[in-house]
Amino acid sequence: MSPDVVTDTEWTRPIPHPDSVSAPYWEAAARGELVIQECTSCGHRQFYPRAVCEDCGGDVDWLTCSGRGTVHTFTVIRQNHAKPFKDELPYVVAIVELEEGPRMMGDVTGIDPDEMQIGTPVGVYFVQADEGVAVPFWCRAG
Repeated sequence: MSPDVVTDTEWTRPIPHPDSVSAPYWEAAARGELVIQECTSCGHRQFYPRAVCEDCGGDVDWLTCSGRGTVHTFTVIRQNHAKPFKDELPYVVAIVELEEGPRMMGDVTGIDPDEMQIGTPVGVYFVQADEGVAVPFWCRAG
């Protein structure tokens, strides 16, 4: 079962612009799937999308992830004067270590920022930013 894609909110943040390397990532996100790259030669898994494996320079393919991870580290943003972020204060930005290995950064929602802890289990969900583009967010799992 794929995580939810929230489509009933107005997106006010900058809209990601996929390029030829990242397009499959954004297309999967729009379907509610979290994908990372896996090297077809050495098996190295990586995120963010790159044209080749960062370890051996080999070809990469896309691997669908479980959408589960653990907060590796985080910060609570309490000051941000840029719209629309100032209307969201305070908010949590975390580095999430995926079950599949790589780490990725994203907002963690649905938790009091003062209760956030390293090691918190999280699950992904997506918010539609534009037609065919959704952005991953994280919430406490369980």
